[in-house]
Amino acid sequence: MALEKVINYKMIKSEDLNHHGTLFAGRCSEWFVETSFIAAGSKLDPKHVVCLKVHGLEFLHPMRLGNILGFESSIVHVGKTTLTVYTKIHEINSPNIKRLDGFITFCYVDNESKSTPHNLIIEISTEEEKYLNEKAAKLIQRKD
Repeated sequence: MALEKVINYKMIKSEDLNHHGTLFAGRCSEWFVETSFIAAGSKLDPKHVVCLKVHGLEFLHPMRLGNILGFESSIVHVGKTTLTVYTKIHEINSPNIKRLDGFITFCYVDNESKSTPHNLIIEISTEEEKYLNEKAAKLIQRKD
């Protein structure tokens, strides 16, 4: 399977702001996990996909009221029962400036919530995909 991107958009509204007038980290994290899950659930039965770990979620620039954010997610690493998704966020008017990025690992489970093989295979074809695949592999190996 070639790496495919899932694209999602959100507009920052007043109820999404923190006490500094910027996007509340909890709301942004919710959107991050949601878009990452959609990427995983688009290739596997979403009823059998559970979140295992969020890795290295890094807020790079503040996001403000009225900004429209683009979320791009793709599966960048697969294990026997796990898959890791990379998601980056940018403003649609500044697509080359990352506002946030990070990885999230999901596990594929059976009806008894036991991990089970998903049989996904991904094809790495670009240098960026290779870099993200290797970075995800290192994150998975870490025992925090």
